[in-house]
Amino acid sequence: MAKDKYSAVWVSHTSLSDFLKCPRGYYLRNVYKDPHTRHKIQIMSPPLALGQAVHEVLESLSVLPTDQRFRESLLSKFEKAWQKVSGKRGGFSSMEQEERYRDRGEAMMKRAERVKGPLSRLAVKIKQELPYFWLSEEDNIILCGKIDWLEYFPETDSVSIIDFKTSKTQEDTNSLQLPIYHLLVHYCQQRAVTKASYWYLEMSDELQEKELPDLQTAFDQILQLAKKISLARKLNIMKCPNGAAGCMHCQPFERILNGEGELVHDNGRNDIYVLPWITQTEEMESEIL
Repeated sequence: MAKDKYSAVWVSHTSLSDFLKCPRGYYLRNVYKDPHTRHKIQIMSPPLALGQAVHEVLESLSVLPTDQRFRESLLSKFEKAWQKVSGKRGGFSSMEQEERYRDRGEAMMKRAERVKGPLSRLAVKIKQELPYFWLSEEDNIILCGKIDWLEYFPETDSVSIIDFKTSKTQEDTNSLQLPIYHLLVHYCQQRAVTKASYWYLEMSDELQEKELPDLQTAFDQILQLAKKISLARKLNIMKCPNGAAGCMHCQPFERILNGEGELVHDNGRNDIYVLPWITQTEEMESEIL
């Protein structure tokens, strides 16, 4: 099959995780488009709003020379980023709730500016706006994803993968995130990957180093799952494991289709909705960023 990125099945850490949780949820989040707007559906929540604002600030530093990254305070940058998710756009149900999340974000900015760590050192920026490579030309599958930060080690001409975490929970040990990031960095730039770490910005000044996944094992694992997704899409078989009752991963999108959500923003690609979240949801930190 000739390469055609427009007809290819694109997979990412988020979409692969969606499929593993619930094929119906995967479909509604990654495939379905509103018949009127031709846009995909995105549901905004406070944890997602917090993650977006923090990541916007930190990732913007990687394109600046090291001596210019802290000329403007991170708190000032965060305030600008926060305006994009303030109020209903961030899924906040009250000013008090928004203030709690904004305070958390500001604390992360203060820690990042105080510690600096990798933010003050040399970094590599992959030139692609959305890094991707052909996972399988034969199966017409592309793997894509954004890497938060690549620290550069000049003495070995190598890089370290760093992922910023804004949640209160540790990444699952079975997460596909590092295998996918290792593949993306390996195939989308020329330097060897020698290290990988998480930075839990709310909880620690130190990076948490992780073992680098084996590339061939990661490739085989991701390709096998991506092929399942491709086949499910071709056969149009993407059902919730719970049947018609649905589950926590697909039901929010079903509610949108049933007219229960409120459209708060249109970014040109996605129709962004909010739902009347139950109180417990505020503390659920399962958004993938």
